[in-house]
Amino acid sequence: MAQESLVLNGHNLTVTDAWAVASQGKHVRIDPAAMERMKKSNQLLMLAAEQGVPVYGLTVGVGLNKDKSLFDAHGKLSPEVMEASKAFNRNALRAHGAGVGPDMPVDMVRLAMVIRLNTMLTGATGAQPYVAELYEKFLNQGITPVVPSRGSVGEADITLASHIGDAMMGEWRVIVNDKVIPAAEALNKAGITPLDPIGKDALSILSTNAISTAYSAKAIMNAQQIIDITPLVFAMSLEGLNGNISPVLPQNIAVRPFPGLADSAKDIRDTLSGSYLWEKNDTRPLQDPLSFRTTVFALNEAKRDLANAQQMLSIQMNSSDDNPAVILDASQEYADNSQVKQYYVQGKDIKGAIYPSANFEPLPLALAVEHLSLSLAHLSHNSVQRTLHLSDDHFTGLSRFLTAKDNAGHAFGAIQKPQVALHSEIVDLANPVSLDGQVMAGTIEDTFTNNLYASQRLQHIVDNIAVIYGLELLHSTQAIDLRKEIVPQLAQSKQTQALYQTYRKVVPFVDQDRIYTDDIKHSAEIVAGYRGQK
Repeated sequence: MAQESLVLNGHNLTVTDAWAVASQGKHVRIDPAAMERMKKSNQLLMLAAEQGVPVYGLTVGVGLNKDKSLFDAHGKLSPEVMEASKAFNRNALRAHGAGVGPDMPVDMVRLAMVIRLNTMLTGATGAQPYVAELYEKFLNQGITPVVPSRGSVGEADITLASHIGDAMMGEWRVIVNDKVIPAAEALNKAGITPLDPIGKDALSILSTNAISTAYSAKAIMNAQQIIDITPLVFAMSLEGLNGNISPVLPQNIAVRPFPGLADSAKDIRDTLSGSYLWEKNDTRPLQDPLSFRTTVFALNEAKRDLANAQQMLSIQMNSSDDNPAVILDASQEYADNSQVKQYYVQGKDIKGAIYPSANFEPLPLALAVEHLSLSLAHLSHNSVQRTLHLSDDHFTGLSRFLTAKDNAGHAFGAIQKPQVALHSEIVDLANPVSLDGQVMAGTIEDTFTNNLYASQRLQHIVDNIAVIYGLELLHSTQAIDLRKEIVPQLAQSKQTQALYQTYRKVVPFVDQDRIYTDDIKHSAEIVAGYRGQK
């Protein structure tokens, strides 16, 4: 039975659906109404060229060359005019192919392509409809352009996304069935007519933030897993510590009603439902180390930053980042001013406007990514500190370094070092990079967001925290087992017991010193993949 396709219309793409296309090969299908928008948008653009309306990237050059006329249709699109436009488009796609670094993974290129296809279907690009059809064909037939992973300053990924257009023209290279082959060969085998770019096709392909947005999407998606598992990782450690639940009680939280804090505290309380920690224990300290007491605040801020990042990402994935913006049936606001009136175009059956825009600016998403990176760094900090305290007999009342009774060795005395090392990386990675850059392109391009780099750094942070949380689980489960030797009937909560059992199937109790490298790896994998039970 044929698989169900994802219908794209420019406005309803989710990260989950996009990732299914990118990583699982789910097919896409263009919504007919969206394709009709593209057709009309392209007609409006070419009508503007006929009427002599100056259009960036169409009748005038791009960047500093915006003052150079490419051609003047003088009321008609002659063969000479059309060929001049095609030559400009071909050269633009070639000249912007200037990426560096290792190639992007196939799934990330596919993620970028489905995002760009969706934003193109808003109808604001002005590209000919065949460009959208090529994105659809490439995705559905498993043809993935080779795209470098570095070289974007975050004001459209022009030097990277251009490789996709180069491949569509039958130039450059693509990956098919894990093999790199010439794009012309892949198109020929698939029976796909190469792109003959014209009008605004090149600009529509290369002037997009879809590549950096793809990295944002994956990092934000993976960050959610870290945030979702945080209450459970924390609860395991609180049980290992014999800690105090008082800081997350509603009476305490209500004293400082920061947005969302009550819900975050409730998440932790619910995670601990049924735990022995709700019963009075004369050996339990009145006050735990700050990293335990303040985790609810760190968790809450991470949740708020995640929600903001998800909102900015959704807008970025479902709206046009094109310059100029081709707007069908544009409103007449300020059109009585001659400066604005010049952007309007009207024909017999179509009307609209073509506005120079700054919609290529992804700053809202870039800043959301950086904010999320910072709040995750605080979660990492608390985790490292909690783990260090779990090894300290002064705080746990258990053996030093959580050493088993008959273990005469080193136990957990050394394995805290990779955790501290990874957190040191996170501290560096959480620093903002959106202000780093240089003025370029004859000084007209004088700002930057580095969203690609910021998003790649967020993914690195997420990967590090999976290891850091895994090391915390290695300690907390050991502490819980040592407590159970003292109190065999020690009750864990339903949720911590489920995670404990899952963990112990993979990483056994440390009764004697052993090589921990595989334990650390398996622990991180559990953190990254565990969905839990309520």
